[in-house]
Amino acid sequence: MAFTLELGAAAPDFHLPGVDDKQYSLASFQQAKALVVVFSCNHCPAAIGSEDRMVQLYKDYRPKGVEMIVINSNEDKNHPDDSFEKMIVRASEKGFEFPYVRDESQDVAKAYGALRTPHFYAFDAQRRLRYTGRMDDNPYDEAKAAQHDLRNALDALLAGQTPPVELTNPLGCNVKWLDKDAHWMPPEACDLV
Repeated sequence: MAFTLELGAAAPDFHLPGVDDKQYSLASFQQAKALVVVFSCNHCPAAIGSEDRMVQLYKDYRPKGVEMIVINSNEDKNHPDDSFEKMIVRASEKGFEFPYVRDESQDVAKAYGALRTPHFYAFDAQRRLRYTGRMDDNPYDEAKAAQHDLRNALDALLAGQTPPVELTNPLGCNVKWLDKDAHWMPPEACDLV
C-alpha cells in the first residue's frame, strides 16, 4: 500500500471538530465542484508562510464552487502551539473563513498519508484525488513563488480537464506523529525540504 493517497483514489471520510464548534465530514461539502483538503498546523514556518495564500485561495475559488477544509493532525504534547485552543485563536487572528479542524487521533492524516504541513489534496466532484502536493514552489515567500500548482490544478478541474501537473512534493515540516514508530515514512520523504 502506498504511503500517501494515490491519484484517482476516493477521498477518505472523516468526522472532525472545527474551531467554530461544528463537526465536519465529506458530506459537509457534497455540493462542491471540487474539494481541497489541507493538512496544516500553527507552528511550521511553511504553514505560517502559506496561511495568507490559503485565505486568498478560498476567497478566489469558493465563488466558483470549490470548498476547502484545513486539518491539524500534529500531536500537541511536544508542539503545544498546535493545541485545539491555539487553533481557535489562530483562526480568529488570521480570519479563516474555511473550516479549521482537529484530527486528535491522527487517523485522518494516516488515511490520507499526509507527509508535510502544509500538504494539499484536490478532489474532483466525485471526490477522486486529482492533485496532491504543494500549493506553489515557495511556501515561505509568496513573491518568490513561480509555480502555482494547486491553482493550476483547480482551474483545470473546473474546466473539466486533467491538471497540467498532478503530483508534486509537499514543502514544509513533517507531520508530528504521536508515536514516531506508529506511522512508517519512506526515507525519501524525510529528505523533502
